[in-house]
Amino acid sequence: MAPNEQRHSHVLNKQQKLLILIIEFCPKIIIINTVIIIQHDVHYKVVASLHKNFLKQKLVWIGAVAVLAVLMVFGVAMIGPAAGAAPKELPLALVVLDQPADKPDGSQLAVGEMLKEKMTQQTQLPIKWEIVSSKEEALAGIDDQAYYGALILPADLSAGLLSLQSAAPQPAQLQIYVSEGKNAQVAGTVNMLLQTAMQKISSQLSTQLLAEIGKHADAIPVKSAGALLEPFTVSSQIVHPVGANNASGNAPLLLTQMMWLSCLAVSITLFLASQQAVKAGGGHMRIVLTKLVMGLVIVTGATAFLVWMSGSWYGMELSDRTQLWLFLLLAGAAFFLFQTTLLRWIGMPAVPLMVLLFFFSMPVINMAPEMLPAVAKDWLYSWTPLRFVATGLRSVMYFDGTNMNGTYRVLGWLSGICMLVAAASVLKPKKVAATLDRSM
Repeated sequence: MAPNEQRHSHVLNKQQKLLILIIEFCPKIIIINTVIIIQHDVHYKVVASLHKNFLKQKLVWIGAVAVLAVLMVFGVAMIGPAAGAAPKELPLALVVLDQPADKPDGSQLAVGEMLKEKMTQQTQLPIKWEIVSSKEEALAGIDDQAYYGALILPADLSAGLLSLQSAAPQPAQLQIYVSEGKNAQVAGTVNMLLQTAMQKISSQLSTQLLAEIGKHADAIPVKSAGALLEPFTVSSQIVHPVGANNASGNAPLLLTQMMWLSCLAVSITLFLASQQAVKAGGGHMRIVLTKLVMGLVIVTGATAFLVWMSGSWYGMELSDRTQLWLFLLLAGAAFFLFQTTLLRWIGMPAVPLMVLLFFFSMPVINMAPEMLPAVAKDWLYSWTPLRFVATGLRSVMYFDGTNMNGTYRVLGWLSGICMLVAAASVLKPKKVAATLDRSM
């Protein structure tokens, strides 16, 4: 064979081999790709089917609605009162002891009456002034928690202003008292408002005095000029301080929260135990009475531990631990009996109701009633049991337990009525009792 023919034959052999390889492997590639496409299609259909089936589940949409409901309910409970809170008509005592002083021209200067008129006519201030006759009466009102503070205008106020024109000026000193124990947040607000108002009035008096003196004298002594820039001084004093490690005055609120949740845990546990005992064949009345006694015993120990823990672990300054423990014992008993009564008559559905009451009450009882919106004040603050406990704790911790007859009366009646109603639950119709058992 010629060389050219051999080379041509060799090229044909390569082409034939390539063609054979293509013919051999193409069907496999096509089959593999087809299988892959089919697998992807099947996978897509399966995923789509699962996705479609998942979205058909009612729990998915119930969960979405539940999230919105929770946000709305707890938003109203926790943000609503705070968003609409603003101080309104804060009760303060005003004492005018100032005695009018005689001017050189024979007329009288009555700065106290002038300040009284200015303060009572300032409608932009969120203050409700109560005019009292003496400093002792004002401080007694603060002790009784009738006022958040007091402004005392001294007897030498007018005479002190007239002395500013002399070589030996003796400016008077105004006194501000604020009750931190009644509400630390309001105490700070009241102190700031009164300090600002006194500075404004001092500036106005300074301008008037300088203008009047300028009409009769060409020069003013340096000492008198300095005194005229500050016609009177203002001192501020805190009464009923909250003490150390009291969470800036929020310790009563924290103790109330802990007592409510602790009593709720005891109430639920004993309720479940009593249901099991009834199913085991125990006497219904005997079980109910045993549960009430056992719950009160546990609450007694829990309150003692809470007082010890607050003082020993957290260093909370407590003026009278025995009185605090006795009041917490009464409060814990009222909480336990109230919660047990609801559980005895409603069953476990009472638990979310009590949780909602807790979350709705916390923001409300943390604020002064004068700062609450009318709806929150009238429809929740006025009756929630947590408010009476928090108010009573504030009195015990910061006011030596004075002026608490109303609180003791409310908690005592609540405890007694709830104990009777809880005991009367043994008279429930059997159908209702069976329904409650099934709800367990």
